[in-house]
Amino acid sequence: MVLEDASLNFGWAIVCLAGGYASGSIPFGLVLGYVFGLGDIRKIGSGNIGATNALRTGNKAMAALTLLGDILKGTVPVFVALYYLGPFYAAAAGVGAFLGHIFPVWLGFKGGKGVATYLGILLGIAPLGVVVFAIAWLSVAYLTRFSSLAALVATLLVPVAYFFLGYPAAALLTAVLTVLVYIRHHANIRRLLAGTEPKIGAGKA
Repeated sequence: MVLEDASLNFGWAIVCLAGGYASGSIPFGLVLGYVFGLGDIRKIGSGNIGATNALRTGNKAMAALTLLGDILKGTVPVFVALYYLGPFYAAAAGVGAFLGHIFPVWLGFKGGKGVATYLGILLGIAPLGVVVFAIAWLSVAYLTRFSSLAALVATLLVPVAYFFLGYPAAALLTAVLTVLVYIRHHANIRRLLAGTEPKIGAGKA
């Protein structure tokens, strides 16, 4: 599905936004850390609950499951809203999921950076963006070994690609999400500039 115009019903839009938030706020990294006997992953590395910090535990299986969970909590509400209501409501669900991930009420509104959930949302609103994201992320990560830099470049290129490919609505939505990603990565940006940002595969801090 490519994001398109749809008739607006504020009631259903709010329901989709709330449902997406509920899905997005599930802290898979934190829960899986305890399931795997690793404790609170917020106490290591960057203190984040996402897959990159989960990888710093040294448990690749847990990190992979965290990544999968964070992707699906963006994809599932988008697909449900799309199936029952349409593209506009799928976008509302996606925004809700993204906000839920980065500002989960259960964790005092201190969540992840949003990149994996961003990717999950792309799977629903405009799958072509996943290809753009993947190529950009993998290329930058391979060359620099910085997950944060790869995410910043990838999320910046996605709305640009949508715009030039003729998907203005998808470009607008992902541009808004990209701004939020950059805001959540403010500390990473400072560390990148200072040369202190940890690289992919760095061990426990």
